[in-house]
Amino acid sequence: MIKNIAFGVFLLISGFFFAQNTAMTSPEAKAFVTKVSSETKEIKTLQSDFIQTKKMDFLDKSIVTYGRMSLKTPNILSWKYTKPYQYSIIFKDNKIFINDQGKKSSVDAKSKTFEKINKLIVGSSNGKMFNDPEFSVSYFKNGNFNIAKFTPKSAQLLKYIKQIELYFPKSQTTVSQVNMTEASGDTTNIVFKNTKINAPIPASEFSL
Repeated sequence: MIKNIAFGVFLLISGFFFAQNTAMTSPEAKAFVTKVSSETKEIKTLQSDFIQTKKMDFLDKSIVTYGRMSLKTPNILSWKYTKPYQYSIIFKDNKIFINDQGKKSSVDAKSKTFEKINKLIVGSSNGKMFNDPEFSVSYFKNGNFNIAKFTPKSAQLLKYIKQIELYFPKSQTTVSQVNMTEASGDTTNIVFKNTKINAPIPASEFSL
């Protein structure tokens, strides 16, 4: 029993150390940005299933939702939540179109903080995210991922977003995970799965 506990502790400690992120050197960061920017230029469409986990201070349990993200360059993006409720958000023509379980509305995209995440996701498909003037970017790596951390420059945006992290598996140049920390301390984690690149996407994915 003691050996089992000791072995378990060893695994936890080992996992902790091996998962540690280290800062990229300047040449590594430059090579990473160049590779992503070059390869993502060929992306015309991208579609992924996702799992979103939101942790809020005033709730004991995390809120977990499931859905599908669809992207069409240059700047059309759809988030459709399918479980445990139906909720769709479409970014198109500088507007956000919303379908909240049958109740439809639209707002100016520039007025929404979530538009910043949309901008980074779209930017991640064409490499332009690294040049976003609204964020300073730092680069890290671990055994499995290259990581770009975006910190808002303006005090206005810092009122809402503390940091956004984009995770790129070492074997690919598209984002597989997004971590966002809000100014309040609440966090949102989005993990993408079953990603399809340049596959046909029905027009219905971008309409409510």
